[in-house]
Amino acid sequence: MNHDRYESDYIADILKTTRTIALLGASPNSDRPSNGVMRFLLSKGYEVIPVNPGQAGKEILGQKVYAKLADIPQPVDMVDVFRAAEYLDGIVDEVLALPQKPKAIWGQLSVRDDKAAAKAEAAGMKVVMNRCPAIEYPRLLA
Repeated sequence: MNHDRYESDYIADILKTTRTIALLGASPNSDRPSNGVMRFLLSKGYEVIPVNPGQAGKEILGQKVYAKLADIPQPVDMVDVFRAAEYLDGIVDEVLALPQKPKAIWGQLSVRDDKAAAKAEAAGMKVVMNRCPAIEYPRLLA
């Protein structure tokens, strides 16, 4: 798939069918973009599970934080990545090792790795990169 641009229906379908989101790189700091996006997604009714090894066992916005994806005790529909693009390939490997794969991997603004995306897509997942669900949701579903 070409990740230079996405059809609106492609992104809207991911946002409409997603219920549970693992947010990698979640921050308790309200000034950080990951915190604002998490707050937005929670306000839209998504279950958001924060993942941050330095905050594991604590809470961010009232949600229990996990150290890594494999620690989350339930399947997730989407993994939203707030990590540098250089980590995306390793994150895809973590996702592929999960017993139940999410339907989608979403790389936040500036998070793009076409090789990692191809690996996820080969395993049947949808991939969005260099986009933010807090921008796309109001544009497509509001």
